[in-house]
Amino acid sequence: MKKLEIMRKLVADLAVLNTKFHNLHWNVKGPRFVPVHEALEDMYNEFFEHYDDVAERMRMLDAYAPAALKDYLALTDVEELPEKDFDIKEVITIVKASYEGLKASVQALRDASSDDAVTAAMCDDLESAYDKRIWFASQQLK
Repeated sequence: MKKLEIMRKLVADLAVLNTKFHNLHWNVKGPRFVPVHEALEDMYNEFFEHYDDVAERMRMLDAYAPAALKDYLALTDVEELPEKDFDIKEVITIVKASYEGLKASVQALRDASSDDAVTAAMCDDLESAYDKRIWFASQQLK
């Protein structure tokens, strides 16, 4: 996949994950409700920042980021969730898998950006953030 195609998919993934994590935030239940609820808010706010960063980088490369919900759904492989209650372990499992998918995407983008140090550096920053979220989730699942 070419760099701009990966970036388009990453923008779509981040947009859909923002909505998906709002769903989890609203519907999580269980004994650790408050810290998980608050952590999910931090995560979806971070997704929005990363979504904007990737889209703006695309504009710097004279390309357009997808900007329509129908396009996000066509580009992403992130699965949406139904409106229902989610227990803590289920939420953390979803969080971990979501970040693993994002990490793989930014690794692919970095690999496709060997001629673009700025995009590669952005990928390094994103991967570092996602790696930390994966570690946090892994520790919570033990």
